[in-house]
This record gives sequence, structure tokens and C-alpha cells, in this order.
Amino acid sequence: MTGFFIALISGALMSIQGVFNTQVTKTAGVWVSNGWVQITAFAVCLALWFFTGRDSIAAIGKVEPRYLLLGGVIGAGITWTVIKSIEALGPAKSALLIVVAQIAVSYLIQIFGLFGMDREPFSWRKLGGLIVAVVGIAVFQWE
Repeated sequence: MTGFFIALISGALMSIQGVFNTQVTKTAGVWVSNGWVQITAFAVCLALWFFTGRDSIAAIGKVEPRYLLLGGVIGAGITWTVIKSIEALGPAKSALLIVVAQIAVSYLIQIFGLFGMDREPFSWRKLGGLIVAVVGIAVFQWE
């Protein structure tokens, strides 16, 4: 149950962050805004690292496969795409499309066992759920 609530908080924070970043972009530009997001995230992580446990920084060098270290690069791409989608579509439509894309890609990752994740068998029920979400987007955008 804890994971459920953490996921809800995560979704809420992503939506709020996307709106904040889009608003900052209006004044500072997309790459300055994106850089600010990444630098402030680093500062928060560094501060929390000092106060909570101090895992070994050298352990990053032991991560295999190496492509898993591209999370920060992907994070910069996420920030940029969220800003641009909110500018073009608004926060609600953007969030709907982003969530459906997350569900679809995450399900493919599970089905094929990509990136070291455990493989899960295909389920028509889960595909049906994804289709219901896509239909929900169509209904939401219908004017």
C-alpha cells in the first residue's frame, strides 16, 4: 500500500514540476530552465546524501551495464519534453498522454524483460486496460 501512495505523490509532483518548469521557461528559456532543474535536483540529492547514510560514490563506477548510467541524460530529455508538451497542450492533456506512454513503455519493458527487469507474460487484460486509458484520452479531448 505504501508504494501505491508514493506513486500517487510522484504523479502529483511530476504534474506540478512540469507546470513550474514551463512557467520558468517563459522567462529563462528551455535549456536554462532544464539546467536549473538538474542542478537543484543535484543539490537536494547531495544535501540528503550528507544527512542520510552516505552510500559510496565510487559504487557508481561499478554499475553494469554502463548504459544504465544514462538516467540523468534521460532526465534532461524528460524535462524538455514535459515543458514542450505542456506549452503545446496544457497540463491536463500532457499528463494524460505522458501517463499512457509510460504505461505502454513500462508494459513492453516487463513483457520483454528489458534493462534487467523480470520478464512478465503478455496479458490481454492489461492490454485492455491500456486501450481503456487511450479511449479515456480521446473522451477527455473530445470537444
